[in-house]
Amino acid sequence: MLVRDAMSTVVLTIGPAHTLRQAAALMSARRVGAAVVLDPDAGGLGILTERDILNSVGLGQSPDTERAHAHTTTDVVFAAPSWTLEEAARAMTHGGFRHLIVLDHQEPVGVVSVRDIIRCWAPARPRVPAAAH
Repeated sequence: MLVRDAMSTVVLTIGPAHTLRQAAALMSARRVGAAVVLDPDAGGLGILTERDILNSVGLGQSPDTERAHAHTTTDVVFAAPSWTLEEAARAMTHGGFRHLIVLDHQEPVGVVSVRDIIRCWAPARPRVPAAAH
């Protein structure tokens, strides 16, 4: 199976000046765990994840004043839609992260997460009614 088969095509793109609260609200509304940060001044694309926001709040920083650019990962590993899920999982394991931005012709076309890969490798089983146990 390929990345294109597993990735989410809902790509939330934010700017570097978004506050962490704004980013979190947008991520929550779209039900995604990462946002692509488009920052032409810093060289292009980065990623802001739910973990980045959690780490900031855990340090006592204010989500109302902290800006996305201060918490964005800019040395991003990108995936291609034609990668296998094994290649994506290997890149995630090697880099210690849970999301990959998927680029096609240098444009973000999706995000693939560990959860997306697991969903493909271990499809949900039909629910068994509680009385059947």
